[in-house]
Amino acid sequence: MNLRDFQQQLVRLDNENTLAFRNTLRKLLQLEWNQVYRDSGLNWELIQGQPKNVEDRLYTIRVTQKFRAVVSRDGAWMVFHRLNADHDGAYT
Repeated sequence: MNLRDFQQQLVRLDNENTLAFRNTLRKLLQLEWNQVYRDSGLNWELIQGQPKNVEDRLYTIRVTQKFRAVVSRDGAWMVFHRLNADHDGAYT
């Protein structure tokens, strides 16, 4: 969570989205990676057009029906790159 763009987006969230994001983080802390990939609530999705190198790929996870986070995996860590209150904005 050290990426500057992510931090700026996080502090700009309204109360409803802040609560939803916090609940998503709580859920993630309870899951193993294989559960994250399969969880239908999180809906882990590869953003199309990504590099072939798996380490450089970006994915989205669902925070709410309209709100998604752009993430990547770095070993055992999930790296948050962006928060998109506009669902479709996560894919551009």
